[in-house]
Amino acid sequence: MTLCAVLFGLTACNDDNDALTDSVLTTYPHFTMLGDEFTEVNLGEPYVDAGCTATLGGVDVTSQIVTTGLDEIDTNKAGFYYITYSMVNADGYVKSVTRTVAVFDPSVDTDLSGNYVTTTGTICNIFSSGGKLPLIGMSITVDKILPGLFNVSDLIGGLYDQYVGYGSDYAMQGVIQLTADNKIIVLDGLVPGWGDSFDVAYDGEYNPETGAISWAVEYAGLYLIEVVIIPETE
Repeated sequence: MTLCAVLFGLTACNDDNDALTDSVLTTYPHFTMLGDEFTEVNLGEPYVDAGCTATLGGVDVTSQIVTTGLDEIDTNKAGFYYITYSMVNADGYVKSVTRTVAVFDPSVDTDLSGNYVTTTGTICNIFSSGGKLPLIGMSITVDKILPGLFNVSDLIGGLYDQYVGYGSDYAMQGVIQLTADNKIIVLDGLVPGWGDSFDVAYDGEYNPETGAISWAVEYAGLYLIEVVIIPETE
């Protein structure tokens, strides 16, 4: 499961008991996730998973659940982590549900939410030609998820969405973290239209005096996109 489950509305797999596949009736397990699908954990505090139960044809098959992702949770590092509970039925079909664990720093009280525009310093560096394409005046929105964690409408500065004109499905929707010392860390991103993300992300910063936010990402082996956004003025 990718972070877009958090960015763009949490969804869970349907728990239909029966489904017709290739004209064969098969029975899927029914999962009951204990605790919340979206769980918040303060930075540095331990995480104890609430677990999940399952039944198959009215029989308890909880012991057959395969749980993945628990060993990847690091509560000393803010971000989103995913725990998946899955099972294979007798016909070989996989069914799963996923919990999102959000680790955040409650001491970060700065709210970056708002409408922004790209400004001087926002450049798409083209690897093949060495060219530099300025991306100035593109609209970017930032929305708060939790203290220090924010959705960003486009991590690549409006390159495909607005400059090329492909539309919002080709914006790299993502999440950034604001640290207590005003660093910006890019946590994740997704271009829905292509189903891909950045290759490498570089830390940026937040300037509390000007309100400017910066970061950089390499994308598709083609570009290094440096982004600087400032609050939009009416």
